[in-house]
Amino acid sequence: MTNRMNRALCAVMAATALTAGMAGCATPVVLGGAALGGMMAIDRRTAGTQIEDETIELRSSNRIHGAYGDKVHVNVTSYNRQVLVTGEVGTAEARQEIEKIVSGVENVRSVVNELAVMPSTSLGQRSNDTFITGKMRASLVDAKDLSASSFKVVTERNVVYLMGLVTQREAARATSIARGVTGVSKVVRVFEYLSDADLARMTASKPAPVTQDNGEGSAAPRSAP
Repeated sequence: MTNRMNRALCAVMAATALTAGMAGCATPVVLGGAALGGMMAIDRRTAGTQIEDETIELRSSNRIHGAYGDKVHVNVTSYNRQVLVTGEVGTAEARQEIEKIVSGVENVRSVVNELAVMPSTSLGQRSNDTFITGKMRASLVDAKDLSASSFKVVTERNVVYLMGLVTQREAARATSIARGVTGVSKVVRVFEYLSDADLARMTASKPAPVTQDNGEGSAAPRSAP
């Protein structure tokens, strides 16, 4: 239980650091080439699609901010060019217009609009959402029959959204895990489904993750003491 909580706290700290960096705070978050390459290698999306997803999120967020500034609270999450839009806006018109803005971004295949017409949530609520996301990610890591890197987790107002390229079994398992996380009020699945054969082909075509030695001596495998 303690290990799980520690992992949840680490995930929350990492998410907070990334958010602070995006907001312009002086919180450096650095990934080495080997670490980044390893992360890309174990992701079920192609490296090109991962870059497209990041670009979609950045362009969408910039365009929404340009149109509405701080009048709305909107989060944009892209996975395999399917875009989930969550948060709060003041009017139904703004909700529809933001969906159009995101749909117009290059390489977007589809948009799942989960915006709520209501006042923006408090910082306390958002912090709680971040904590829930951390606990969910830790729970996925604990699940030995799942690949945690195959899922993207978004939490908004205690609602957990699950994204990823997964099989029906993986989707059901992850959903069951999410429902057991304390504080979760609802689970929404935004998956794209793979057959077992598709997954086997995808796994076979992925190169093994690259590891990097610490620079002392050769990169030969080391035996346990």
